Amino acid sequence: MELVQNVINQSQGRDRLFRATQYACALCAYALRNDNRRKDLVSKLERLEANMSAGRKLFRLGNTINAIESAKRNARLSDPALCLCLAVADVGRALYFICDNTLWAAGVGLLAGIDKERWSAAASRCYLLSLVMSLSRDVYVISRFVAEKTREKHFRRKMISHLKQNPDVAEVTVPQLDALVFLLLHCFKSQPAVLLDTVKNVCDLSIPLDKLGIYRSNAGAVAFCGLLSSLIGIVTLVRPDLKIKA
Repeated sequence: MELVQNVINQSQGRDRLFRATQYACALCAYALRNDNRRKDLVSKLERLEANMSAGRKLFRLGNTINAIESAKRNARLSDPALCLCLAVADVGRALYFICDNTLWAAGVGLLAGIDKERWSAAASRCYLLSLVMSLSRDVYVISRFVAEKTREKHFRRKMISHLKQNPDVAEVTVPQLDALVFLLLHCFKSQPAVLLDTVKNVCDLSIPLDKLGIYRSNAGAVAFCGLLSSLIGIVTLVRPDLKIKA
């Protein structure tokens, strides 16, 4: 119960709980859409989903500043690849929040005469940019881990023993596919934060891809990906050690 209270007391925690509820409602509504006996329930779920989405927009009003500050910090990282990926990802997030805040202001009547579809598309493009750069960071971290492990003699012997291959494989610079799978599994086992962040970003990727028409998915798939991503986000709040570090 204390963990739940800690999550609720954080603005990020409330946003992720709202997000999880939003996509859970969307997933349930999609699953029940063809059941004529549940039309009233589907209608209620859709209204609750819309309310959760509106509430999240209100929570995100100050996130632009946070994203800009994060971009400034990440721009000072010593690793140039991490610096580029994280700084651009944060800039993408900041631009996304600006578009999102504009849409919220238009929705409550504070702004008039704006093209909502155009702003929504711009928000999705910025979100997509942020996710692509975040995934690039994940790939870089994984590739760096794989490169480090292939240079360790004792790990190469362990890998060869596990795969029951000829010792000559240990001298190969680029591992074979089965060796690469072994390395990836070892990476995710020793660094679960990397696995969670990768899965989260891949799941989130379906949302802007669908909205922009780049890769169409059905509403159920998008809702499932959004729910899984939200649950991972909640887990990383409850367990900060499972949140990937720069």
